[in-house]
Amino acid sequence: MGERNESPAANDAPVLVPREVTQAKLDLRSVAAARCRASQTEGIAERLEATVRKHGARDALIYGGERVSYAELERQVNRVAHALHAQGVRRGDVVAMCLENRPAFFYVWLGLAKLSAVAAFLNTNVRGRPLAHALEATGATRVVVGEECLGLFEDLQTSLPLWLWPDEERAATQPQRELCELSLEAVARHAPDSAPPASWRDGLVASMPAIYIFTSGTTGLPKAAIVSHGRWLITGDVMQISIGLGPDDCFYTFLPLYHGAASLSAAATAITAGASLLLRRKFSRRAFWDDVRRYRVTTCQYVGEICRFLLTEPERSDDKEHTLRILLGTGLAPEIWEQWVRRFGPMDIFESWGATESNTNVLNVDNRVGSCGRIPFWEKTNLRLVRYDLESGTYPRGPDGFMQLAGVNEPGEAIGMIIDLPDMLAGRFEGYTSAEATERKILRNVFREGDAWWASGDLLRCDADGYCWFVDRIGDTFRWNSENVSTAEVTDQLGDFPGMETLTVYGVQVPGHEGRAGMAAVVMQPDHAFDPAAFWALGMQRLPRYAAPLFVRVAAAADMTGNYKLRKVDLQREGYDATQITDPLYLRDDAAGTYVALTPEALRRVLRV
Repeated sequence: MGERNESPAANDAPVLVPREVTQAKLDLRSVAAARCRASQTEGIAERLEATVRKHGARDALIYGGERVSYAELERQVNRVAHALHAQGVRRGDVVAMCLENRPAFFYVWLGLAKLSAVAAFLNTNVRGRPLAHALEATGATRVVVGEECLGLFEDLQTSLPLWLWPDEERAATQPQRELCELSLEAVARHAPDSAPPASWRDGLVASMPAIYIFTSGTTGLPKAAIVSHGRWLITGDVMQISIGLGPDDCFYTFLPLYHGAASLSAAATAITAGASLLLRRKFSRRAFWDDVRRYRVTTCQYVGEICRFLLTEPERSDDKEHTLRILLGTGLAPEIWEQWVRRFGPMDIFESWGATESNTNVLNVDNRVGSCGRIPFWEKTNLRLVRYDLESGTYPRGPDGFMQLAGVNEPGEAIGMIIDLPDMLAGRFEGYTSAEATERKILRNVFREGDAWWASGDLLRCDADGYCWFVDRIGDTFRWNSENVSTAEVTDQLGDFPGMETLTVYGVQVPGHEGRAGMAAVVMQPDHAFDPAAFWALGMQRLPRYAAPLFVRVAAAADMTGNYKLRKVDLQREGYDATQITDPLYLRDDAAGTYVALTPEALRRVLRV
C-alpha cells in the first residue's frame, strides 16, 4: 500500500500524509472500479471460474478441521447448480437462503450464481413477521434452509417450498425436517460436478441482480438491497487492491455471511485474490486469537464492538505474537484503536464508511486513528456533505433554492451523486426491491435542477486535511439544552470505561423538557461492578455537561443485531420508566459528583420536575 500513517501513541500527533499520496491510492481504486461495465457478460460465476484456474489447489474455505480447495469448491458448486436446475430454477429466479456461516452457504450461493439466479440472504436470527416480510420483499420462489435454521420456519405460514441442507453439528427434530419437501444436498450429492452449460446463463449482464441483502437497520423492518453481479465484482477488485490481499492470505470471517460486510467485502475480496476464508459460525472472543495463530490468519473484518470485546480478555505475554496484519471494518473508536495497537502491535487498519446499498464510500488508507476515510480533492469523488437541520428534519437551502455544503468540521449528511452513464456501474444507486423504498432514499434538485443524490442518513464531518469522521445516524443524534448530542461521539468518549462490556447511548424524552436527554445502557464484564462515581467523573472529564448521559441503565446483556450492532429501539421506548425496567437505574447528580439511584425524589431534585 505504500506510505501510511503509523498508528500513534495516545498523546502523539499523527504524521500527516500528503494529499497527493492519499489520492494516488484512491485513484487505484477508481481505476479498478471503472473496469467493470454494466453490459459485460462476466458475473460472479465467471469470477469464481477464473480464480479456480489460477489457484485451484489453494484453500478456498477453512472450517474447523475441514479444508476446501478452490477446485473442490467449484465441484461442489457445480453439483448444486445441476441440482437446482433439475428442480426448475432458472436465470432470474429468486431463491432465498437461510444458512449459518459454513461451507454449505457458499455451495448454495455460488450454485445459484452458476444459473444466474438471484440469492436472497435471510437473517438466521429472525422468525415470524420479520421472516415473512423478508420472503415477501424479495419475491422468493423457493427457500434453501440449513437444518440449523429449521426452527425459524416452524410457525411460518408459507406456501413456498422449503429445501433442506443438513447440518451434522446442529440436528433438527424430525417434525422440523418434515417441513422440507426435499433435501437439496441429497440431490446435489448425486449430480454431476462438471461445469453447467454456459447457455444456462445466456442473457446475463453485470448490471443484473445477483444478491438481495437486507440492511442491518436497528429499527423497523429491514429493506432488501439489490446487489448486482457488477457491484460484487467491483467490491472484490477495489478492496483487493486497497488492502493488498493475495493468495497467501487468510481472511477470518465470523460476521454473518447473510450481511453485506462478510459476503461483499470479505468473500468478494478473498475470491478475487485467491485467498482463503476461515469461517466461524459466530464470533468468539476466547477462540479469536487461538484461531488467528492456528490458521495463520492475516486479515480480519470487524465492527467496533468486536475489538472492544477482545480487549476485555485478560492480557497474555504473547499478545503481539500473531500473523494478523490487516483489519478492516467500521465503528472503531479512537480510544479502542489506540488500545488495540498498543496491546496487539502495529497493523494496517482500514476504517471505512458506507452501506450495503450505497453508491459512494470512503476508506481510511492512511491509518489515521479514528478517521473513516479521506477526501483529498472533492472534485474526484461523488460524495458531498450537506447541511441538515436536526430540529426540523429538513435540508436548509440557500437563496438559489439549492442545498448547502457543510463547512470544515461541520457535521453534514453524507450524500452520493447518482451517476447514470450508459455502461458505468460505479456510482449507480441500485436501490431496493421496493421501488417506494428506493425513491425515499433519493434527493432531487440538490445542487442543480434535475440532479439526483443518494441520501445516507448518516452525519459525517470533514476536517481541514480532508479526513472524514463519523458523527452519528441522523435518527440517533438528539438535542438537549439546545445543543446537538451525537450518540456515536458520546460512545467513543466513554467506551473505554474500565470493566465495561458494551455501551449503548440514546436519547429519551423527559416530561416538561424540550428535546431528549442522554441515557446510557451499560453492560459490565463478569466480576466487574458498575462504579457510578467513576462513570460520572469520566463523563465530566471528557464531555460537555449537556452531552454526558443524564440516565444510566445497568443491563444484564446487550441487545445486538446478528452483525454485532447495538439495537436501541426497545431501550428508547422503555426510557427510564422503572415500572417497565427491572435493571438498576441511575440519575446523574452533579451536586453529589456521582450517579445516584433513580427515585422519584432524586428526579424531582435534579430536574425540578
